[in-house]
Amino acid sequence: MPLHHRLLAKGFQVLAGRVTRPPAAYDAFAAHVAAPARVVVPTDTGPVTVHVYRPPADAPGTDAGTDAGTDGAPPVYVNLHGGGFVARHPEFDAHICRVLAAETGCVVVNVDYDVAPQRPFPVAAQQAYAVAAWAATTGAREHGWDGGRLAVGGQSAGGNLAASACLRARDEGGFEAALQVLVYPPLDLVQDPGDKHARTAKPLISPGLARVFNHSYVPDPARLADPLVSPLHAGDLAGLPPALVVTADHDLLRDEGDRYAERLAAAGVPVRHHVAPGVDHAFTHVEPTGPTRDFLDVVVAEVGAAWARTARPTA
Repeated sequence: MPLHHRLLAKGFQVLAGRVTRPPAAYDAFAAHVAAPARVVVPTDTGPVTVHVYRPPADAPGTDAGTDAGTDGAPPVYVNLHGGGFVARHPEFDAHICRVLAAETGCVVVNVDYDVAPQRPFPVAAQQAYAVAAWAATTGAREHGWDGGRLAVGGQSAGGNLAASACLRARDEGGFEAALQVLVYPPLDLVQDPGDKHARTAKPLISPGLARVFNHSYVPDPARLADPLVSPLHAGDLAGLPPALVVTADHDLLRDEGDRYAERLAAAGVPVRHHVAPGVDHAFTHVEPTGPTRDFLDVVVAEVGAAWARTARPTA
């Protein structure tokens, strides 16, 4: 990786922590959900902290005073934050996690995975897969959720990691997802960002910034076509979990998300593809909040439908 890309990536890490925090308006989204508990998950690449949000007593499928679902345990959603594979701020997804917990009755496991350039590929991908597998097994036993009713999702780089984890789980096992939620994800790191098309003159993710992210995460160009880096380059998408793919109208990354949704559908995977109108990348973390609430309505509907499909009969 060129030295200037490494320096720019580290600069972005500092800047992201100072200026990209979601506006205070998002604090009102499902504000009654309790602050998350921190749990440390052991993985082969080192311990990973996760922030665990519990559904409130009035959430769908819960009994008063408990977080129990139809079989006594709530389903679980593994969330992977964005940040170009280099910014490490899982708390910036707090409003998304709270809404999912409050409006679908699930536990949300928000993953604080390691980032580049300090820890490049395959570390974050391995951690995303490992935490999802933990949530389906050990985490479920130790923390009281239903690991057999699990979804994996993420925004931006987190959407890439969610797609990667589902590809690996299909091929290796570890967990079985009821749904994958891929929100404005980068899915093709092979194509040079300068050759990608944005439907606005100044997209939030510029080609230059995308190159910094891509080269930081994958310093070795020979690895860019690995399906766990670029899921769009996977030879076969059959057998993957049902998917919600959300792309942003003006995003430089829109076309690869659109193509992935098309390829999933062609492979026989149930897909809902939602193009958020009139917005750019990361619209879910900026003002105005209206497009984010519309997006969350779509996600809540699809996640709720996944929990309904996998509901266990009462004894």
